[in-house]
Amino acid sequence: MKIVAIVGSPRPKGNTNILVDKALAESAKFNIQTEKIILQQYEVNPCVGHDDCTSFKSCRQRDDTKWILERFREADGVILATPVYYYDVSSQMKAFIDRNYFIYTHKQVYKAKVVGIIIVAAEAGIEDALHTLGMFVNELGIEEDKRFVVSGYADKLGEAKQNLHLGEAAQKLGQRMAQIVMEQKK
Repeated sequence: MKIVAIVGSPRPKGNTNILVDKALAESAKFNIQTEKIILQQYEVNPCVGHDDCTSFKSCRQRDDTKWILERFREADGVILATPVYYYDVSSQMKAFIDRNYFIYTHKQVYKAKVVGIIIVAAEAGIEDALHTLGMFVNELGIEEDKRFVVSGYADKLGEAKQNLHLGEAAQKLGQRMAQIVMEQKK
């Protein structure tokens, strides 16, 4: 049983990562294996839009996206976490979402049955980022009642540590996800 978090924040000690760590720590209490992939730490190139993508046996790009997508596809639960940059998801998260196009065109299946979405904004854009991630999650085929969202505001680096409401919401997200993963395995 595994939950994989895909983090679109370029700041490993930033507010988005603080909340992801809280969620994963809570899931781990249920003996769920967890993994956090911070996209900024890897080479995740943007999709180049090959017209004949469906004819390729594998994506033509040679970067870290292939193994990241494999872990993402094989996870029992996934967390998608992003700060809001210019009123939407970060460029790192957008590149990751776009690179799922290969999976989509090749009708590959995602194993996840539960998803957590974590969005942190300084002042605006949560709704737009949630819309973007929601549209992507629709492609994963996860039922509405197995989608959990934590969103809130934190402007300064590390500010999420002092926001008890956000921290508790992230922990609850981790608990809910772990419970659903365990139920699916029974």
